[in-house]
Amino acid sequence: MQLIDRAKTHFKTQFGSEPTRCFRAPGRVNLIGEHTDYNDGFVLPCAINYETVVIAQPRDDQQVVVAAVDYNKEVSAFALDTLIPPDEVSPWSNYIRGVAWGLLQRGYQLQGANLVVAGNIPRGAGLSSSASLEVVIGAALAGLSDLDLDGKTLALNGQQAENDFVGVQCGIMDQFISALGEKDHALLIDCRSLDYWPVSIPPETAIIIANSNVQRGLVDSEYNTRRRECETAAAHFGV
Repeated sequence: MQLIDRAKTHFKTQFGSEPTRCFRAPGRVNLIGEHTDYNDGFVLPCAINYETVVIAQPRDDQQVVVAAVDYNKEVSAFALDTLIPPDEVSPWSNYIRGVAWGLLQRGYQLQGANLVVAGNIPRGAGLSSSASLEVVIGAALAGLSDLDLDGKTLALNGQQAENDFVGVQCGIMDQFISALGEKDHALLIDCRSLDYWPVSIPPETAIIIANSNVQRGLVDSEYNTRRRECETAAAHFGV
C-alpha cells in the first residue's frame, strides 16, 4: 500500500483533485526459456511482488497527462486525436504513448486521462519494468474508457508498443505474464499459439532474485542484435 499511497499523494499535488481509479501490474522472473519467446518456443515465467501502479482520473478532453514519480516527477502530455509523436525529452513516456497508439491502431476509442505512475521494480534489473508499465497503462486507458480488454489483448498491445513505437523487438513473454500471471503459479506459455497453462508452485518453494549490480536496458542493449542472430540460426536449421 505504501507505493499506492505515494502515487495518490503525488496525484493530489499534481492535479489538485482526488483520483478515481487504481491499476496494478507485476514484474516477473523467468524460470525456463531464454530467447525462446520470439522464436515461438515455450517459456515458464512467474509474476513477482514488485509492481507498477497507475493512479488515474478521466478527463473531459482528448489529452493524456502523465506524471512519473520515479523520474523526478517529470510530466509528459500528448493528444489522442492527433498523430502521437515520440517524446525526445522524456523517453520513459514513449512506453505510455506507444500503448495508447497501439490501442488506437486497434480501433479502440480512448478517453483522455490524468495519470500518475509509480513502481518498485528495479529498472535495468531484468525484471520487466517496461512490460509491467505497458500492461498497467493499457489497463488504465481501457478502464477509464469503459473498454473490456482481456489480458491477452493487453499483452499483445504492450508488445506492439515496445516493438513498433519504442523500437525494441521483444517477444511476448514479459507482457503476457504481467497481464495473466496468477498468485502462487508460474505460467507455461506456448509462444507460437499463445496457449498457456498455470503451473502451481509448491508453497515451500522460495524464488531468490540476486542483484548483480549490472544495469541492463533493452533500448540501448544488444537485445535486438541477439534476436536477429537467433532468427538467422532458426532459419538456417529450418525450425
